[in-house]
Amino acid sequence: MKKFFLLLLTAFLFIGCSSDDETIYDYIGTWSGTYEGGDKGVWNFVVDNTGKVSGTMHSDVSNTNYNISGNLSNTGDLTGTVGLPSKGEFKGKLNPDKKGNGSWGNQLPTPAQYGTWKGEKK
Repeated sequence: MKKFFLLLLTAFLFIGCSSDDETIYDYIGTWSGTYEGGDKGVWNFVVDNTGKVSGTMHSDVSNTNYNISGNLSNTGDLTGTVGLPSKGEFKGKLNPDKKGNGSWGNQLPTPAQYGTWKGEKK
C-alpha cells in the first residue's frame, strides 16, 4: 500500500509541475526591433523584474525619439504608451521564444499614425 501511495504521489507531482508555466522572468531583459506603418524606425525597451517596461522608439522619417513606458503581464501581454513628445500606444505580445510583435499608434503629430512592430529579446 505504501508503494502505491508513493507512486500516486509521484505521478501527481509530475503532472502538477509544468515547465511551460510562464513567469515574468521569461521576459526580463532588453528587447529591440523595428516598426512600420504611418512612420517607421527602430525601438528598444527593457523589461524589469516587476514587469515595468521602459525604452524608446526612434523615427527614421522625422529623426525624433519617443519614450515607451508600460507594463508586461506574466503571460507576455504588453500594454504601453508612447509619449514625449507624442501621445499614443504601444501594445502587443512577447513570447517565451524571445520574439514579439504588436501594434502602435500616435495621436500627435497630426495626422494620427498607426502601424505594427516586431522584434526579439537580446
